[in-house]
Amino acid sequence: MICEPAESVESVDTHAHVFHRGLPGADRPRYVPDYDALPATYLALLDRHGIGGAVLVQPSFLGSHNEFLLGCLARHPARFRAVIVLDHDRPCRPDALAPLALDGVAGIRLNLIGRRVPDLAGPHWRQVAALLAGRGQHLEVHAAGEQWAAIAPALRNWPSPVVIDHLGLPGASEGADRAVLDLATRDHVWIKASAPYRCAPGAPDAPGLMLRRVLEEAGHQRLLWGSDWPWTRHERGRTFAECLAWPAAYVGPSALRAAVTVNPVRLLNWSPRRRAAAGPQAPV
Repeated sequence: MICEPAESVESVDTHAHVFHRGLPGADRPRYVPDYDALPATYLALLDRHGIGGAVLVQPSFLGSHNEFLLGCLARHPARFRAVIVLDHDRPCRPDALAPLALDGVAGIRLNLIGRRVPDLAGPHWRQVAALLAGRGQHLEVHAAGEQWAAIAPALRNWPSPVVIDHLGLPGASEGADRAVLDLATRDHVWIKASAPYRCAPGAPDAPGLMLRRVLEEAGHQRLLWGSDWPWTRHERGRTFAECLAWPAAYVGPSALRAAVTVNPVRLLNWSPRRRAAAGPQAPV
């Protein structure tokens, strides 16, 4: 389904990954793709669907080796913003924090899947929080299940914007979903409608139900959309058009238009600029 964007505002895919085989990676990764997802391939896909730009998110299997991601950002500053990953145990190392000062770095990702929840109220993470708040950058959180109850107290009072990945991976328990929904009502918390196939096992309807609950309880003013391209570990049979169409079953046209145009611009204080428009003007 396609609709017109707000005047002069490009649409933004707020969640995608780029990489190639052989890059330095995380210790003991859960999964390493056996294919390349190159920036040129992804940009061609965006152009084909009339999307102005994207937020490139550091994937879990590359850990805190952000060099390739930052190189892509440097080569395509008009089309990309980046979310990097810091070492969970040593987030305040000067060399780790240096990329936060680079143009186009929108924030950091805290990926907790399969990991312990760090002490976000401790001194190291308080320093990171202050840096993010001072630069207008966000903390992006990828967590699941009871991790949300553990991390919610710190996120409620986090001084910078917080972005919840993939609707919080709903369906694990009502308590976990409730913690995510309560966070989503906070004025500094944003939530991504993305990757419904990553929900809790045995809960295929949970993402759609969660999206409806977010709209009912928090509204659409801080709702974002992400394709999750190239759908790592869920590649089979997946299409970009499917990712564009999925939220439309649960979200009205005005809310979806905001999620792909106005809201990303507000969060990022940035709108992508294409040299030449290609295809439809905005997905919704």
